[in-house]
Amino acid sequence: MKPQYLFRWLSAHGMPRAVLRTQARRGDAFARLMGGPDGVDDPYPLIEQLRGEGGLQRAAISWVTFDHGLSRAILRDNRFGVRTPESFALPGPLQWLSKRFPVPPNPVEPPSMLVIDPPEHTRMRKPVSSAFTPRAIGKLRDRVETVTAELLDALPAHGSADLVESYAAQVPIAIISEMLGFPDEDRQMFLRWGDRMTPLLDLGISWQAHRRAMDATHFMNHYLIEHIERLRRTPGDDILSTLVTADELNTEELIATASLLMGAGFETTVNLISNGISQLVAHPDQLDRLREEPDLWPNAIEEVLRFDPPVQTTARTAVTDTELEGVPLRAGATIVLSLAGANRDPEVFENPARFDVARANAKDHLTFSSGIHVCLGASLARMEGTHALRGLFERFPDLRLEGPPRRRQLFTLHGYEHMPANLGPRARSPQHTGV
Repeated sequence: MKPQYLFRWLSAHGMPRAVLRTQARRGDAFARLMGGPDGVDDPYPLIEQLRGEGGLQRAAISWVTFDHGLSRAILRDNRFGVRTPESFALPGPLQWLSKRFPVPPNPVEPPSMLVIDPPEHTRMRKPVSSAFTPRAIGKLRDRVETVTAELLDALPAHGSADLVESYAAQVPIAIISEMLGFPDEDRQMFLRWGDRMTPLLDLGISWQAHRRAMDATHFMNHYLIEHIERLRRTPGDDILSTLVTADELNTEELIATASLLMGAGFETTVNLISNGISQLVAHPDQLDRLREEPDLWPNAIEEVLRFDPPVQTTARTAVTDTELEGVPLRAGATIVLSLAGANRDPEVFENPARFDVARANAKDHLTFSSGIHVCLGASLARMEGTHALRGLFERFPDLRLEGPPRRRQLFTLHGYEHMPANLGPRARSPQHTGV
């Protein structure tokens, strides 16, 4: 057992886990939402119970808001940052030991852009952002169409398939692997590592899950060191080669960036696609409308992102003593922002519990965050989701699920682990060539 893993778990997960479990046993709704099965399977009744009158609320381990306007304001307020909350900081000796035994670069530890503030965040984000401009994403459109078509061709007509394993996961892993210059034969290895590393984005995971995640991080770190060295010798036409040859980021920063792009470029999209399949199967009237009005597909993706977001929460920390809505906050105070709650705020979305692919303001959701930490890959995820979902339902119009799909046992990242389906007959040919 590596001591640095234990120290990280105690600080980031062990102590919050103990508090949440204790509070959940006492009936605390927020603790049930963040740390219990209700928050995984169907969090929305608890969210509505907790919403109350909106605004800022005190919860078991932090402050929390389910309010759209307040969440958006906090995400864009430089009085709040993303640095590690101090609420569960380790005692001094354990902090010293954790620094003495650092963990490999990963998406939830500095220098990952996910958990650093300006000016470091600005410096690291700038060279990466060029890969996600509208022009750059537009160049990927043909490749997304090709990958989607190949995957649909491989699905068995009149047969059964797990739509997460065989489809939803394969679309984004193919695209992000190409963007980072990884060989095709390594995709399944990254899927395995990603499956083990994803729980790091949750709060209060078990020691066993954390240890598996850190072991996967260790192996991925070694892979990326070798991959980056290869790119230094023979760069390719991919984003990671561009970052390597620009020499603006050191090796540790390159590893953290590649790990983050793998996680963000994969996890959000696979959950978007699997959640979209589930909602469209559950709402056949909305699927019928898309068949009648295919121009609504891009808006349908926005409604999936709003109605059942692949990322349920984020958090911000006060960087100085301040006041919010009349509530004094000390530096280091943490606010959990329920993106799922904000996306169903009745002050913004009429009849928010209704899934409506034609909703006029569906794009006002906060699923991709807002402000300086807004998701770089949002446009790519939207394009992948649109092609993947439209292509699937046009190629297999009689698709039906074989029993209830199984949710991943995570709260922050909200998606499915398995989704067995009977595909039915295959349509003769794709009915569209673009979105």
